[in-house]
Amino acid sequence: MSARAVALRVLTACRKNDAWADAALSAELSRENPRTVDAALASRIVYGVLQNRILLDYRLAACCAQRIDHLQHPLPDILRIGAYQILFLDKVPDHAAVSEAVELARANRRGAAAGLVNAVLRRLSQEKDHLTALPRDPMERLSVETSHPLWLVKKLTAVLGADEAAAFLRADNVVAPVTAQVNPLRTTRDALLDELRRAGIDAKPHSWAPDCVELTGAGDLSTLPAFYRGAFLVQDAAAWLVSFVAGVQPGMNVMDVCAAPGGKSFSAAFAMKNRGRIVACDRYENKLKRIHSGAERLGVEIIETCAADGRVFRPEWEDAFDVVLCDVPCSGLGIIRKKPDIRYKPAAPLEELPEIQRAILANAARYVRPGGALVYSICTVLPEENEAVTDGFLANHGAFRYEAFALPIGTTAGHITLLPHRHDTDGFYIAKLRKEA
Repeated sequence: MSARAVALRVLTACRKNDAWADAALSAELSRENPRTVDAALASRIVYGVLQNRILLDYRLAACCAQRIDHLQHPLPDILRIGAYQILFLDKVPDHAAVSEAVELARANRRGAAAGLVNAVLRRLSQEKDHLTALPRDPMERLSVETSHPLWLVKKLTAVLGADEAAAFLRADNVVAPVTAQVNPLRTTRDALLDELRRAGIDAKPHSWAPDCVELTGAGDLSTLPAFYRGAFLVQDAAAWLVSFVAGVQPGMNVMDVCAAPGGKSFSAAFAMKNRGRIVACDRYENKLKRIHSGAERLGVEIIETCAADGRVFRPEWEDAFDVVLCDVPCSGLGIIRKKPDIRYKPAAPLEELPEIQRAILANAARYVRPGGALVYSICTVLPEENEAVTDGFLANHGAFRYEAFALPIGTTAGHITLLPHRHDTDGFYIAKLRKEA
């Protein structure tokens, strides 16, 4: 099967089944013989189409008499796949992109539309050096240019300001290097860097996170011997910061309220040198299996798992933990550069999230011992999910206060919002709340 056919099946799964692109792509590639599919090209097309879908539709609209989103499926995605190759992939000849798209239409029972596909993409190829201007309105232009929905462009501009929002949105469309946290129970950073480089991977220390490395062109990391023996954990530097900010130490009693798939629990176990106790909770029992398998691979022995709803009080845990980590469900708008399909999710359900976040934080606070710490973290940059939640919590919980913490990138007064284009991390919010002794 061709890379374009695989890409189309993934995009179709995203549309029909509301699947996430990374999971759908992994499933499709696992079903194919790796010798017969150019997995790198398939991946690039999938993520390229998702990262640029609004812009692609804008360019295609200038070459097509019909609205792209009114065409029979899967014709819109076939046209987007062809347009992405024509506009963004220099190594793919335009004629190859056009002919492959025509064959995709025929192979997917849209042979009657093969002529339309051919005409639209040939016209785009002919006109690509003289494209129509982007919209004149600044918000609309930024929406099309960066392929983010207009509501999100307006929201981020209001929060960050025009220049910062534009930089953030453009950063979402840049391929981010993979960040891995060194497992000190298995190796050291220098030894891991040496092993990865010998395996042909471009690996370097993270720009400011001392326990992390950045990998580019790594492919499937799970095939590496270093992965099998648990030498590293794939996790963004912002997530690594959570246990760093929390100040977890060997021998502590720690709770991770919304733990799956386990990254922050593992990071805490590393900092605790595998001594102490971590109770890792998640609402869904099946998600706890990933924590068990991850802990086994990494050599972590101090994690206990428990199926528990973060909003429901468990009296046996009251005042029982030195540190409680509270990484709550959120809009995920800080990780669009890694999961580009997040930007196309409907905005309306996001309005319900702060209520859930407040409920989890208020319940988790009851598990913190006097003098202990509560760390709230979330992978978004929206104030209503971030400081509005923690400020509101403090207004109603007099026993807690913000506690300043030092970071490798500077000191902050108790909470910070990290931005991809500024901090080389996901968009992320962290707050440290100290309970009075």
